[in-house]
Amino acid sequence: MPGERLLSGMPECHNNRHPSPGKAFEEQTILLAQKAVSGNLQAFNQLADIYYNKIFRMVYYRIKYKMDAEDLTQEIFTQAFKNLNSLKDTEKFKSWLFSIAINKVRDFKRKKQFVSMFGFFPAGNNEEKDESDTEPDSRPDANPLYNVMRQNFWKQFEDVLKRLSNLEKEVFLLRFLDHLGINEISAALDKNESTVKTHLYRALKKLKDDDSVKRLLEESMP
Repeated sequence: MPGERLLSGMPECHNNRHPSPGKAFEEQTILLAQKAVSGNLQAFNQLADIYYNKIFRMVYYRIKYKMDAEDLTQEIFTQAFKNLNSLKDTEKFKSWLFSIAINKVRDFKRKKQFVSMFGFFPAGNNEEKDESDTEPDSRPDANPLYNVMRQNFWKQFEDVLKRLSNLEKEVFLLRFLDHLGINEISAALDKNESTVKTHLYRALKKLKDDDSVKRLLEESMP
């Protein structure tokens, strides 16, 4: 199908040639979304190019398996392509796309938990897990010591996030890791904005009052 041909040729990583978020960028993506919904394959291809790294980053951080993250990212864009007719408001393309990604990640985790529960493979299986297993660093000048410190930071950060409820964690990550606005988070999670703000406030308060967070930030400072 056209979507599969499009996505199969999608590069694993794109360089950042697109304009920074702003009014012109928003207008561009809205126009592309309108064209894509109307059946313009090239427009969807451009949207996929713009959002691929953002979606991959979002998925990878949550499941920590590079191969699975790549597969899920492909599935997310394939599903988005197949369901473009369900996008009623093209101005909300970004939050609509993230809602698909969130559901895909949840499905993946549910399936993995179900299979693990029945003993098909151990829950802690790390055979396909990246050695980095953290925020990926593609800098050519990155040194081993820097990578070790970076990995240690993200592992400690994961421990810190365990203090949050599921919704608090998701809202926090979407806001500060994925850089979605309150209205975009609201649309992606299908929650009203007051609920999003409440859980974001609770998350920030918990983290602010946690001594381990303060130590982590102090240790990460140069």
